Amino acid sequence: MAGPIRRLINRSRPAALGLRRRILLIITLGSIALSLFLATTTFGLTRSNLVTERDEVAIETSGRNAQIVAQTLRPTQPTEPAAAQRSLDTFGVQRYTIFYRDRFWFGNTPYTNDNLPPELIERVITDGESARQIVDIDGEPNIVVGWSVPDVGVYFEFFPLDDVDSNLTNLRVALVLAALITTGLGVLVGVFAARRAVRPLGAAAQAASAIAGGRLDTRLEGTEDPDLRVLTESFNDMAEALEQRVERDARFASDVSHELRSPLMTLAASVEVMEARRDDLPDRAQSALDLLSSDVVRFSGLVEDLLEISRFDAGAIRLNMEELLAAEFVRQAVAVSSHPETPVMVSDRAETALIRGDKRRLARVIANLIDNARAYGGGAPEISMEINNLDSEPVSHLTIAVEDRGEGVAEAERSLIFERFARGGGAGRRTGSEGAGLGLSLVDEHIRMHGGRVWVEDRLDGESGARFVIELMATDLDD
Repeated sequence: MAGPIRRLINRSRPAALGLRRRILLIITLGSIALSLFLATTTFGLTRSNLVTERDEVAIETSGRNAQIVAQTLRPTQPTEPAAAQRSLDTFGVQRYTIFYRDRFWFGNTPYTNDNLPPELIERVITDGESARQIVDIDGEPNIVVGWSVPDVGVYFEFFPLDDVDSNLTNLRVALVLAALITTGLGVLVGVFAARRAVRPLGAAAQAASAIAGGRLDTRLEGTEDPDLRVLTESFNDMAEALEQRVERDARFASDVSHELRSPLMTLAASVEVMEARRDDLPDRAQSALDLLSSDVVRFSGLVEDLLEISRFDAGAIRLNMEELLAAEFVRQAVAVSSHPETPVMVSDRAETALIRGDKRRLARVIANLIDNARAYGGGAPEISMEINNLDSEPVSHLTIAVEDRGEGVAEAERSLIFERFARGGGAGRRTGSEGAGLGLSLVDEHIRMHGGRVWVEDRLDGESGARFVIELMATDLDD
């Protein structure tokens, strides 16, 4: 039960972000955070400055107007507040309230005593102190300044903050736009920085791919960056060590193969001499001679395969390319193989298909596949040739399939069997005591050098067996 639950949890996890996306995400989030911080700080400081400035203006202006009221309502010459109101009207003051002789007198509504906070009234009228406070009148903030005028009364004046709100609204819009622009620029910088940051990794990946493809002399270019220099030098040292190891192994295989050819030729010649006198040998000696002869043939094939492999590793393979009529060439290759009776079925379009290739090496590919099918495929193989393209499309790819009736190849071993000295297991075993596991490896090497590919799959008719497919570039004879 724990296994399925664990697999379900692993499936539900989000895919890990790549390095480039992580760098882009970090820079983007950083630019957003910086934009929000700057916008918030700028808005707070500007708002504080505007309110402070407005507050100073309100105190200064209301103080001057309070002096006008005090001069008009002198205790020595008592008058009605109407005189003070006229004086204020002369200076355009409309938003005020005067407390005189226990009564409130005001200018324009709604700037009346009804909108004065009780705590401000108590502090100014009762305690006789000058004070200020921000209040909302009809949903708009106002600064109310109260002045206690000794021996006269109290003067209150209202200063709306609508202009401050308007300026803050404009500032808020400007900061939002600035934050969006800054974030956008941050994203562009992030894209550029991410590309620059992963470029050395891309170069390393390309170099590693080139080395995996056989170009062992590939190296990374030097750099003055102290951090990247460590990666570059380590990679180049690894590539150098790998190249030397591969060259050493290739030289060893080549030297061993060459050294074995001379005694093997002597042994083969001795076997031929003994074969010529076969009738003079007793039965047990003839059986031993048969075993020796088959082992010499097998050993000769192994040495030839090792030499061919060493040529691949040394890069000494040179293809003798020529145009071949594919169907005719395959029939000829089958005729000189170990099983010349192998049937070859060719589609109508494949009959006129042309391929370019090295005749000797492609013939060996066909022979190796036939030998592999005979040894491990449960009997006589079958060959079919078809064109992949639709009838309405020009010929571009040709497939040559070799089918057997064995137990097939297990899904997990279908790439393994093309490796050198590979030996399958279980129902999909394709190698055994008869071979050293180099035949299919040579098939893969030769086909790749011709720009094609080879793979193994199940038979298309649903019966038991394996189907080895070669795909090569082709053209039509009529083109």
